[in-house]
Amino acid sequence: MAHLLSTSFSIKISSSNRPFGQPLNQVRATLPNSFTIKTSKLPFKRLVSKGDRERKSCVVLATAAPVSKEVSANPRSGSDGSSSDSWKPQRVMVIGGDGYCGWATALHLSNKGYEVAIVDSLVRRLMDHQLGLDSLTPISSIHNRLRCWKAITGKTIELYIGDICDFEFLSETFNSFEPDAVVHFGEQRSAPYSMIDRSRAVFTQKNNVIGTLNVLFAIKEFREQCHLVKLGTMGEYGTPNIDIEEGYITITHNGRTDTLPYPKQASSFYHLSKVHDSNNIAFTCKAWGIRATDLNQGVVYGVKTDETSMHEQLCNRLDYDGVFGTALNRFCVQAAVGHPLTVYGKGGQTRGYLDIRDTVQCVELAIANPAKPGEFRVFNQFTEQFSVNELSSLVTKAGKKLGLDVQTISMPNPRVEAEEHYYNAKHTKLIELGLEPHLLSDSLLDSLLNFAIEFKDRVDTKQIMPSVSWKKIGVKPHTVPAN
Repeated sequence: MAHLLSTSFSIKISSSNRPFGQPLNQVRATLPNSFTIKTSKLPFKRLVSKGDRERKSCVVLATAAPVSKEVSANPRSGSDGSSSDSWKPQRVMVIGGDGYCGWATALHLSNKGYEVAIVDSLVRRLMDHQLGLDSLTPISSIHNRLRCWKAITGKTIELYIGDICDFEFLSETFNSFEPDAVVHFGEQRSAPYSMIDRSRAVFTQKNNVIGTLNVLFAIKEFREQCHLVKLGTMGEYGTPNIDIEEGYITITHNGRTDTLPYPKQASSFYHLSKVHDSNNIAFTCKAWGIRATDLNQGVVYGVKTDETSMHEQLCNRLDYDGVFGTALNRFCVQAAVGHPLTVYGKGGQTRGYLDIRDTVQCVELAIANPAKPGEFRVFNQFTEQFSVNELSSLVTKAGKKLGLDVQTISMPNPRVEAEEHYYNAKHTKLIELGLEPHLLSDSLLDSLLNFAIEFKDRVDTKQIMPSVSWKKIGVKPHTVPAN
């Protein structure tokens, strides 16, 4: 995938605006007014000054705040010399902060008083263009989003545009922002995308595994006390015929007992990349003393949080297509436009689900209650379990209350998965930390359906049906028809 982009362009910066470069309290002098972004194998690799070639490459930073030319003399919180268990993070780097979960989380943390920086290559927007997809909701550019947030709240979120697979860029970003915690959403997050063709499978594994490895090395080298909050997935576990524990299981075998990582049964190249991540993180916690929390998240639904509802330019994306859309969001959009709900196979596939408002709440709880040095925690991040058939029934019932004629079709399952199975996953650790779940209610379904109805004119019905087959994946690159 990364090889599909090869271009360069210039950004002109007017003297009235804050220059792209180091964060507010690290700008020593005015930067040149002309920069060139060059990309070769990695999209949005780095920003390089046209003038002095001996200068270090700069980091793209967007903010509506005024320029401060003096470096703050006050030490930042969470210095690497601190080993106190009472240490609390204040500066949070959100990798993948332009995405569905990342954007809502970045705003939520900023609103809660954390100093927040977003790190993103913007490749998720590029994927939409390449596949001919679009969000149900119109989403503003990341720069306009952050300007709007600053104007409404007076709070600045720093922006670093680049690819974390480029370790030089990531190193500069770590040294510039000096995070106390890193929330890592910056991965290709779609199972169907990873199963489109060989190039997307390779991109998914490289982007996810190498990116996470780079983050681990950056923490080790530059911010040893930094707490990694990594978004995992419940899909790592598969659908075993026993209860799913939170990360670890105690086993007695031949008279001996041990507590071991829970067995993983990934069901796509995407899910496999998450398993690799978990193993790498667990190893570095043990070997290097890194502190990490792995949030094995269920399927997220919804679009609104308190922060994204403040202004239309802060609106989050909502995917309904067969590649990036998730079950409940897809069903609500299908009902809104009169398309039959697409149930794969027998419809007994059961998963954990949660409202996006609970996603941001879970991340905040993990940050506020950090893991200890050397500790690898695993939290199962979901609030309720539903089968696909149960979701279909709930949407049908809610749609009829709104006067919608909601139909359901059963179609051949494009995935390789059990369609009827046992599923009982534990999810108590976040509740114990204080999670107050937003459960799936009639009023919430009504709200989500009304939201889908509001934007139904933006729906491209050709994108609703699944087009990716687990069994038919091949080496030939997938292309999008012109019409």
